[in-house]
Order: sequence, then structure tokens, then C-alpha cells
Amino acid sequence: MPSSDRVKVGLIRKNELSEADRIFRVAFGTFIGLPNPAEFMGDRDMLISRWHGWHVEVLAARQGGRLIGTNVVTRWGSFGFFGPLTILPEFWDRGVAQLLLQATDKIFDKKGLKRTGLFTFAASPKHVGLYQKFGYWPGYLTALMAHTPKADTQQTARGVAVHLSTLTKSRCEEAIASCSRLTGRIDKGLDLSGEIVSLLKKKKGEVVLTYTRNALDGFAICLHGQGSEGGTKTCYIKFAAARGGVGAGERFDRLLDSCDEFALARGASLEAGMNLAREDAYRRMRSHGYRAFGQGVSMQRPHVAGHNRPDVYVIDDWR
Repeated sequence: MPSSDRVKVGLIRKNELSEADRIFRVAFGTFIGLPNPAEFMGDRDMLISRWHGWHVEVLAARQGGRLIGTNVVTRWGSFGFFGPLTILPEFWDRGVAQLLLQATDKIFDKKGLKRTGLFTFAASPKHVGLYQKFGYWPGYLTALMAHTPKADTQQTARGVAVHLSTLTKSRCEEAIASCSRLTGRIDKGLDLSGEIVSLLKKKKGEVVLTYTRNALDGFAICLHGQGSEGGTKTCYIKFAAARGGVGAGERFDRLLDSCDEFALARGASLEAGMNLAREDAYRRMRSHGYRAFGQGVSMQRPHVAGHNRPDVYVIDDWR
């Protein structure tokens, strides 16, 4: 193969983001068989919006200077995950994904993360087998769930719900630190500060906080609006967590109520991912009105539970 035809991997350039977004849509739309693959995910932005976060790096695969694939690498404190990993369909099965994964490994190793993961198609031996080559092992299924709250059935949440964007700078900093402490108790080092700061900077949604007196009971990172991961019709709960221990389930219920209130105010439906290892949390979401519309499998390296455990009340899906 001539040297000019070799695929090279590096960080994406700003002027490539629009093409990267197109590749993302065409790749997934083609895989699932949409009549017009470019319409995949509608007005939701799952790639460009992430590039702006300081906790995210986007890798680019190029052949002869042409962008042919990308992988998004995200860090949540001591935990990292990658995806979406997408390649132009005409370059499938030519080793491009493995090159992107090799570069992803270097990023994870440099950051010294204790645990990394991904979300992929549960029914695809090809995808699961590829990631197993890089040391990832499939765990529980993750349900992709949707819910449309109705004002006439909305429960009044006990405790106090606060929107992070309404707080003064000092109180906002205190709240972000409290969120970090809450997730750190769930899994040491887990930290969503990057996601929270990115949301506040872009103003594409809200961080919903629930309290009992001055104690943080839970928080939810709700992405909504043009140019966000939720788009204009969906409030996407990128991550949410309720404080563990006695009463954790009830605190999780109240957090779901507060997310309903936010979505109702925005005229949006809700979407969230729930790993089925968190059995009680999943059952509570079902009771709340969420229904699964799809599923994938979480894969981790090393093969440990991390924050996918029965005693954990967390929402996320690593897409």
C-alpha cells in the first residue's frame, strides 16, 4: 500500500467537526438500515457538542488527509469511556476501528484511569468480539428508556429541587463539589465535574439538584435544546445519581420527579439509560413510567462492577 493511502490517527481539527458529524449519522443510519442514513438522531448533537468539553478528546482517522472516522473519548474522573466510534461505511472491515482503539488506549493509559468502558450493540458478535480483543468484557445489558411526563399525573416531590444555573458563583462551585463527593462515595474517583461545567458553559440544559435541608440527595445532568445531545424535543439525562445508603430508593424517586418537572417546563420528553445491574433503580424507573425502546451491552476493562451494582442509583448509558 502506498504511504499516501495509509490511515493515520490524530486529534480532530475544528474544521473537520461538521464532516465528523455527517460520518457519525451516515455510519449508524446505514448500520440500522434507515432509508436516509443522514437523518439518524434528527437534530440531536452527539459529537460536536462533546468536543467542546475539557474532559473530552475526539480522535480522527484520515486517509490521504480525508477524514474517514472518529472516536470520542470521555473522562469522568477515574473512569473513562469511548464512543461513538464511527467510520464511513466504505471503510468498514479495513482495520480502521482497531487503529482508533489503539490510539484510544494510549489516551486512557496517559490519564491513568482505573476503569474504562463502552456501550455497543448487544446482538452484534462483530462489535463485541472487536472490543474483547482490547481487553473489554461484556457485562449487563443497558436499557435505553423513554418517558413522557404528564402534568396531571405529576407527583409533588418531597425535599427541595434546585437548578444549578440559578445559583451564585460560590454556591454553584459548592454544589459541583457536593456532586463530586456524592459520586465518589458510589465509586471512588467517579467525577462528573467536566460534564457539569461543559453544560453550564454551553447553556444546553440544566443540572437538577435535590436536597433535604442542606444535604444533597441527588443530581441529574439534563441535556436539552438546539445543539445539545437531547436536541429540541428530548431531555436526555446524560447522568444522574442519588445518594446511597438507607432511603436511597426514595431519594432516586424524588430525583425522577424533579427531572419530570424540568422536562415539563421545557415541553420535552425524557430519555435515559439504565444498566440492568442496578435492579431496584431499573424497577423504579419502570414504575415511574419509563419504557425501554432499545438496549445495548456495557463492556468494561477490567471486568469489574464499578458503578454497575445493585446498590447503586445511577442513570447513564455511555453512548
